[in-house]
Amino acid sequence: MKEDFIKYQAQTTPHPLALEVSHAKGSYIVTTDGKEHLDFVAGVSACSLGHSHPRVVNSIKKQAEKYLHVMVYGEYAQKPAVELTRLLAEHLPDPLNKTYLVNSGTEAIEGAMKLARRATGRSQIIAAKSAYHGNTMGSLSLMDYEERVKPFRPLIGNISFIAFNKEEDLQKITSETAGVILETIQGGAGFIMPVNDYLKKVKERCQEVGALLILDEIQPGFGRTGKLFGFENFKVVPDIVALGKGMGGGLPIGAFSASEELMDLLMDNPKLGHITTFGGNPLIASAALATLREITDTDLIQQGLEKEKLFRKHLQHPLIEEIRGKGLMLALILKSAEIADKVVLRAKEKQLILFWLLFEKRAVRLTPPLTISNEEILKGCGIIVDILCEIENNDRDVN
Repeated sequence: MKEDFIKYQAQTTPHPLALEVSHAKGSYIVTTDGKEHLDFVAGVSACSLGHSHPRVVNSIKKQAEKYLHVMVYGEYAQKPAVELTRLLAEHLPDPLNKTYLVNSGTEAIEGAMKLARRATGRSQIIAAKSAYHGNTMGSLSLMDYEERVKPFRPLIGNISFIAFNKEEDLQKITSETAGVILETIQGGAGFIMPVNDYLKKVKERCQEVGALLILDEIQPGFGRTGKLFGFENFKVVPDIVALGKGMGGGLPIGAFSASEELMDLLMDNPKLGHITTFGGNPLIASAALATLREITDTDLIQQGLEKEKLFRKHLQHPLIEEIRGKGLMLALILKSAEIADKVVLRAKEKQLILFWLLFEKRAVRLTPPLTISNEEILKGCGIIVDILCEIENNDRDVN
């Protein structure tokens, strides 16, 4: 299978990890050789309830027997999508009471950008340096990482950048700005937390000049940071919120939510202001509905903060400079990028799944399922510390 994977399936890097997957359950992915791999990545924060969660699987089975795709988004009332958007409205703060369902997080960003321009009649979008919002042309335009964007220029125009957490840059938000789009917690940059009420200050500046604040909750959302939505940690409510990843319990979905007044702008002048064939797909909406119900019906969110303490307690080693993030959105910041590479690759050999972050090369991602057990956390932490000790000892022998 690996040979066909390389030969026929388009690749994203020259050296993919290429685990050959047989099946997955809970916190484990089983490869075709029968080995169980403890998953500390959860599909890059997407499998919020672990793999093949019974509530999600049952919802998929029941819906599959009723109907699949019947009509493009927004034309037919379909119970899974209606119930999902209603439940989101119950859990999102006012005025975020209307949701547009799409296929992925990056499409949610595209829709949010369009809505900001449509609502304000302005064109400038301001994003943060070292941000990551996806890889479609609009989302890519929000990235200032020249190495990644240069081959694809020209991108969408009138995009400006500010430094995350730098309050002096807020004066760059003016009466010409349609929207400011920020990750609630910067992901690819190394799980950078907002400090000193930064997000509140951005919102205040947006209100002063009539711009809209768009928060990207694609990774922090759905319980990963000790709140259902990451922005709840910082006592700010965006004008538009983009959702994705863990929303679908392992299936592809995205959404953007705003007030009814804002969202209704997309249905006229022009009609079909945003359109998607498969957004709101009943099978995927059923999985997302089951995921949201499971997260809100249980104490998984509160457990996440206790599990964070376990990670921080048991991941102590001289090669670890710090642990960034909150809840189960954590990043080990190691002494060097070389050490980070060794940890990820050696962990794979020891049947522990770790992964990198996009821009911060010293980082190792720790975003396990919310359902991970304390015992599994301790097991994985033990493997990581053992690897770091091996690296330290080998370096000492060389020197």
